[in-house]
Amino acid sequence: MAESKVYFRNYRFRWLAGLGILLMCVAVYHVYKPLPYGVDYTAPARTASHIQFLADRTYTVNDTRHMEQQIFDAVFDMIAGARKIVLVDMFLFNDFQGQGAEEHRALSDELTDALIAQKQRYPELEVHVISDPINNLYGGRASRHFAQLEAAGIPVTVTDLTRLRDSNPVYSVFWRLFIQPFGNSEGELLPNPFGEGRVSVRTYLAMLNFKANHRKLIIADNGHELTALVTSANPHDGSSAHGNVALRFNGDAAWDLFETEAAVLTFSGKAAPIFELQQVAEPIENGLTVQVVTERAVERSTLELINEAKPGDKLDMAMFYLSDRHIVEALKAAEVRGVILRVLLDPNKDAFGREKNGVPNRPVAHELKQAGITVRWCDTHGEQCHAKWLMHRGVEGNTTMLLGSTNLTRRNLHNLNLETNVIVKGPAEAVPLQRGQIWFDERWNNLYGRHYSVDYATYADERLWPRLLYRMMECTGVSTF
Repeated sequence: MAESKVYFRNYRFRWLAGLGILLMCVAVYHVYKPLPYGVDYTAPARTASHIQFLADRTYTVNDTRHMEQQIFDAVFDMIAGARKIVLVDMFLFNDFQGQGAEEHRALSDELTDALIAQKQRYPELEVHVISDPINNLYGGRASRHFAQLEAAGIPVTVTDLTRLRDSNPVYSVFWRLFIQPFGNSEGELLPNPFGEGRVSVRTYLAMLNFKANHRKLIIADNGHELTALVTSANPHDGSSAHGNVALRFNGDAAWDLFETEAAVLTFSGKAAPIFELQQVAEPIENGLTVQVVTERAVERSTLELINEAKPGDKLDMAMFYLSDRHIVEALKAAEVRGVILRVLLDPNKDAFGREKNGVPNRPVAHELKQAGITVRWCDTHGEQCHAKWLMHRGVEGNTTMLLGSTNLTRRNLHNLNLETNVIVKGPAEAVPLQRGQIWFDERWNNLYGRHYSVDYATYADERLWPRLLYRMMECTGVSTF
């Protein structure tokens, strides 16, 4: 009897040890596994034509909120001009509105209707939509918009996020082994976390992987040339009042962008569209280049931009989330070198009717302020200061502007999410760079009688626990930012 008890204990120990080794091996593999082809991409700097800086502005005048929007109007213009190809990759493509009594524009319906109408007008037009599984709640609730698009003959590719590395490995290892094999289906057990109705437990369990195709872009032809738009804005009704920026451009950089999207289609099990387009090169005299960068290439480009700034140069930043330690340390070092910095941050207090706790921006802002960097906050009223924008102006007149989908956080920068940014370089007097600078100055200084921002003291938070919480969340990946 004693021998049998010893055998049972040894057997249980061996079983648990084997399980622990299996979990560790799976977790380590999915943190360091090879990336799908086309991820973490750096394109060459290309000359480009018809470069436009676009912005959605939300501000108050005498405590009344106003909105001026350019981005999706440009998107709809691109769709209307397409004859060969339209490819849309958007993170949030839904009408979820949260709990607030916000003023919304029905962007998801507008985009759906515009794509279907153009496909019906030109049946040979190749239209493709790529998006994130959050829009069908990871298989837990059908997307009305995706169903309408598919019925009109427009294929919708829901990105296969399992091919990406795990941002929350402590949890994701259990999900991959014990939950993912069972898939997901529509259920009624739990409330929908984003709106009306109910969903299955497996929807919540999938959501805890904290991983996304976070890209926001459109590629289309204009009859003779490929054109593209990269932005921080989503066709999401609940986000329609957010402040955002975008860059629209034609030429070879648009083809680079198309290659990055073809890669997503391929690793998600779909064929990339094939189309013929007679390129008509236009003379380019703007002195600008446009470069496409994705995933961790965005971090490398951002660090290069900051680290190469010299004493007397100017660095301006407007950012929804700032938490990546490499970026924070680079900003502090730039301040020591004598670079003139202005950092405009969202206070991280509004999230579709829910109140947030200010993490990560408030503890990061405290750290920057302690280092002598000037920080201001967007004065939001339900909406978010959602732009991801950075500009370097050299004393010699050279200027670089970086913008796109990418928050400066570990999840967004370390090959965990799919992200796309563009880098514009050229003389400071070039119109797109001037308009980007005017956009930032307007917000920083509350120009033209419009109120956009407030002093650091308004949302200053110097408590210890938010700093500890931010560091823990950034380090472990147990984080929504």
